[in-house]
Amino acid sequence: MITADMLIEDIIEQYPETIKPLQEMGVQCIVCGEPVWGTLGEQIKRKNLSNLNEILLRLNSVIKK
Repeated sequence: MITADMLIEDIIEQYPETIKPLQEMGVQCIVCGEPVWGTLGEQIKRKNLSNLNEILLRLNSVIKK
C-alpha cells in the first residue's frame, strides 16, 4: 500500500507502473531519469496540489491490478 509518507524513490522502485499516473496527476516523480527526493506528501505540498486522497486512491488502485 502506498502512503503519503513513502519516499518517491521507493514508490517508483517498487511500483514502476505508478510513474505515468503520478505524472498525469501533476506529481513530478522523475527528473532527468532520476527519482525526485522526498516523500509523496512533501512533493504534493511542493506542487500545491490539494487532492492527496485522490492521488493515493488512484496509485493504490494501479498497484492492485
